[in-house]
Amino acid sequence: MVRQGEGAAPFIDDLARLRITVFRAFPYLYEGDRAYEQTYLTDYARTPDSVFVLALDGEDVVGVSTGLPMSAENEAFKAPFLKAGLNPQEIFYFGESVLLPHYRGQGIGVRFFEEREAHARRLGRFRTCCFCAVERPDDHKLRPADHEPLNAFWARRGYVHHPELRTQFSWRDVGETTETAKPMSFWLKEIR
Repeated sequence: MVRQGEGAAPFIDDLARLRITVFRAFPYLYEGDRAYEQTYLTDYARTPDSVFVLALDGEDVVGVSTGLPMSAENEAFKAPFLKAGLNPQEIFYFGESVLLPHYRGQGIGVRFFEEREAHARRLGRFRTCCFCAVERPDDHKLRPADHEPLNAFWARRGYVHHPELRTQFSWRDVGETTETAKPMSFWLKEIR
């Protein structure tokens, strides 16, 4: 199910719960805050041309992916592009893809990318889609032994890693009492 902008408002509580649940796992290790999530998602939904792609099992929301114009993102996300001489007005940013573990490996993640790219193309003013991913060291103490990075999945979707496009974002890790900055780098795909 695809919802644009405020059409996602009825699902904000479900989406906040999903983000907290899924991002608690490695590599994000996010110690979520429901009030923050609800505010973040409500602001996202109020952004013109934003999109929410929802995965449902019956009436239960089991996954979501989001996107919005990069020009509407905060300065920390736009800065690497501006520094590289890229125009945020021509970039559509994918905020997140979260899917409960039981539903993975069924093509839903592929559909998340397809729907967001289609939305960006319909808007007609974007040259590039992008997203960023947190970078954790290979020897991180909370890295599961069976952890497989999603790099190959993203590459199969046509996304290219641009480690020179970097930013930082702060959140509180699971079990920590204070927020710390996390390095993040971007993946890009030309869509026209």
